[in-house]
Amino acid sequence: MVKLVEAAIDEHRPSIVYTQHGGDVNVDHRCTYQAVLAATRPGPGQRVTEVLAFPVGSSTDRAFQRNSPRFMPRLLVDVTDTIDTKVEAMACYPDEMRPFPHPRSPETLRATAAHWGSAVGVAAAEPFEPVRILR
Repeated sequence: MVKLVEAAIDEHRPSIVYTQHGGDVNVDHRCTYQAVLAATRPGPGQRVTEVLAFPVGSSTDRAFQRNSPRFMPRLLVDVTDTIDTKVEAMACYPDEMRPFPHPRSPETLRATAAHWGSAVGVAAAEPFEPVRILR
């Protein structure tokens, strides 16, 4: 999996990589997180200067902060103007969506964004955990 991530980085040349949180209950998410860490490890010629982890509804939250590492967001991004776009984009994955009160229902996606937004004084926010940032 590391080689796949490295190939994508070589092709797209990002400076920021977003990945699932490493403490999810979903094993594939944990493997992806580990592959991203390996593929973006610091060294000469490494273009990736930021690695940010995000939570996945019904995976990060269902670990109940028992898996390690624990999700500890320290970066919140105002998505007030784009939360509708996120909900519409998620609708493109009908096999992943579920009816309320599931974490991936449209209602819960909006409520979660409102929850994080209320923590920082905006209508909607997305949480991220900085894994590594080079400035």
